[in-house]
Amino acid sequence: MKGFFRNTWKHRAHIIMALPAFLVLFFIMYVPMGGLVLAFKKFDYQLGIFKSPWVGMKNFEFLTASTGQFVSFTRNTILYYLLFTIVGTFLNVTLAIAIDQLIFKKLAKTLQTIMIVPVFISYAAVQFIVYAFIDTRNGIINNTFGTSTRFYMTAGLWPIILLIVKIWKDTGYGSVLYMSVLAGIDAELYEAAEIDGANKWQCIWHITLPSLIPMITVMLLLSVGNVMRSDTGLFYQVTRHSGGLLDTTEVIDSYVLGAILGNPNFGYTAATTLFQSVVGLLLMLFANFSVRKIEPENALF
Repeated sequence: MKGFFRNTWKHRAHIIMALPAFLVLFFIMYVPMGGLVLAFKKFDYQLGIFKSPWVGMKNFEFLTASTGQFVSFTRNTILYYLLFTIVGTFLNVTLAIAIDQLIFKKLAKTLQTIMIVPVFISYAAVQFIVYAFIDTRNGIINNTFGTSTRFYMTAGLWPIILLIVKIWKDTGYGSVLYMSVLAGIDAELYEAAEIDGANKWQCIWHITLPSLIPMITVMLLLSVGNVMRSDTGLFYQVTRHSGGLLDTTEVIDSYVLGAILGNPNFGYTAATTLFQSVVGLLLMLFANFSVRKIEPENALF
């Protein structure tokens, strides 16, 4: 114990510098976790969080009230996660390499800036952009091709539409992390490879991609924790929560939001958040354990 206090006093300057960040993290990320107790209570405004009556696991029954519906939106949540992760990772890496290989570096910086812009546009605005393209009567697509496709009533088209919107919005920003890794690759490796007769494709395959694997692994491990979460703006606002699309667009978050708007209950929200967090944590631990067994250096911990 004496050693702890002695060491703390020795590094007091560093502790004081880190204290503001620690306090922000503590009050924003950890203190609100006390609200998870609502997952097991029926919230009463007059009684407050801790005096509200306990209801046990009843709030969790809200998710499984309809078994078929629960299976449907859980399946959609997982499939969209896999689709967005696989396609998004491939495009992020491809775009980062393509920009890195540009001869005109000023053009590369300009393109990078332009591609980041969509991430700052909220889905409240994106839904109007999408509507302008796919509206049945005045949409750009129907007017251009002379069709009358009712997109907001055709559920089968929406996995593709949502994928396109997701790619347009996030790919430019997602490639920035990989570009930072590419900027740190020693140029002498490429020079040595070219001296040995390697062409551009061989340099990318044997030098660039292996250098990106640790970052790709870390990003995938971090994303696994959100496997049960979805972007509510994408699935609720862009689709306008149209009843005819729910078979292919209803995910856990949009289902809960729709239910809460109809019948406000903070217990449902807390139960859903706890369920998503526990499943995400277990999956991330399993994924990290698997990576550590295969390639320990690429594991998070």
